[in-house]
Formats: sequence, structure tokens, C-alpha cells
Amino acid sequence: MRTIGWAVPGAAVAVVLVALGIRRRLLVATVSGRSMEPALRSGDRLLVRRTPRARRGQIVVVRARVPLLDGPPPEAATAVEVEPSAAELESYAKHGLLLIKRVAAVGGDPVPREACPALRDVPEDVVPRGALVVVGDNRPLSWDSREFGYVRPGDCVGVAIRRMRL
Repeated sequence: MRTIGWAVPGAAVAVVLVALGIRRRLLVATVSGRSMEPALRSGDRLLVRRTPRARRGQIVVVRARVPLLDGPPPEAATAVEVEPSAAELESYAKHGLLLIKRVAAVGGDPVPREACPALRDVPEDVVPRGALVVVGDNRPLSWDSREFGYVRPGDCVGVAIRRMRL
């Protein structure tokens, strides 16, 4: 009888530890905006594996650190229906804005100068190790490496594993 008394709390602790382990490795991201159409539409949910490594062609969640200008990047403005507050704009600048994009180049690939105006004047011939060049599938509506340059090493949050169905 005494062993049964410890089995239930032990199983609960095991479940909590497994859940925490899964949460540290996976996250769910919701697409907001039209920059990844037709592959992804606003409202689609993605299961994302947290990792700093990505390959060319994969869909990733990245942190883009944006400077404080007169407002949020164009994509952020179209993704929300309400104008961001000053505190939200400051948070974008400090912590970055999470974006869902496709990897166009990884460390060691030639710098895509012609495709990305923001990278035309970089001194290196290849993308630095750990950095990414990302673009949206719907280029006319996407704010991406063409405007802000490289995604810095450490700013890749994760790689999309699959789209989640409700």
C-alpha cells in the first residue's frame, strides 16, 4: 500500500518533467500576415523545433532586431489590426520581432548581393558562419533580409517541422 502512495506523485512528477522537456524543444508559431503565401496563410499554425541550425529552403522562425524608426516594419504593421504601442515598438527594438521566413542562404554560401540590396556592400564573399539570409515566399509583401540583411548567429529560434491541423 505504501508503494502505491508514492507511485502517483512520482508519475505526476515524471509527466511534468516530460512536458517541460517537450516545451524546451518545441513551440507552436502562428503565421500572421501574407509574407509566406501561398505556402503559409495568416492563421496557420506551425510546430517548430527549437534549434539554431537551419538548411537552405527550410521555413524558420527568426528574431529580427529592428531599429526604432517611425514605426514597426511594414510586415508588422500589416500583421496586426491595431497600431503597436510605444512599449511594443521599444520591445521590437530591444528583443526583436519574430518572423517566419524561408532560408535563402546559410553560412558558407555565396552572399546573394543581387537578390538582397541590404547585403550589396558587405565586405565578405560568403555568408558568415551561423548567419542566415531569409526571404518571404510572397516577396512584394515581405520584410526580410532584402531590407535588414543577415539574421545574426543565435537569432534563429527554430525550424518548422510541420503545419498543424485543427
